[in-house]
Amino acid sequence: MERFPHKISVAVFATAAMPGPDISFLTILQEVGSHLDFMDSQYRFDDGDTKPATSALVGPKVLASSFYQLSPPEDLTLAVTLVRFDPLITEELKFSKHRYGSVRKVYILCDQDHAIKVDLAMLMINKNPPDEVKVINGSDHMVMFSRPLELFSNILQIAEKYS
Repeated sequence: MERFPHKISVAVFATAAMPGPDISFLTILQEVGSHLDFMDSQYRFDDGDTKPATSALVGPKVLASSFYQLSPPEDLTLAVTLVRFDPLITEELKFSKHRYGSVRKVYILCDQDHAIKVDLAMLMINKNPPDEVKVINGSDHMVMFSRPLELFSNILQIAEKYS
């Protein structure tokens, strides 16, 4: 969105971090980390034990309790087998109002998301207002598994409206 705003009709943020010029990505990550219990997650320290962690592997208990708690069990099982270490972001990403802010945005909020809770979603919405907010009730963070038809219906409406 920052690099190619003219190529994007609409950005859809479904249970996602939605940073912007007035709310940083690191702030959002800190908010998620402040309420999420990472229980059985693992960390790598590729720069040495005295330096901050460089990547993380989200553990099966965290996935089950905070990401897939309403999703079909087979999707959780598959996720546990496919999860890999992800780099931890430590550098701040920059977003301008002129470029990033010019792209139309829709936020899809899920009321049972334990990773991006409603209060954090509302903070992002207030600090980086999207053009539209849609709510999917009864969905966890993995809306594509817990409420796939509702997500598809919303994305179809968005595509028709913003194309």
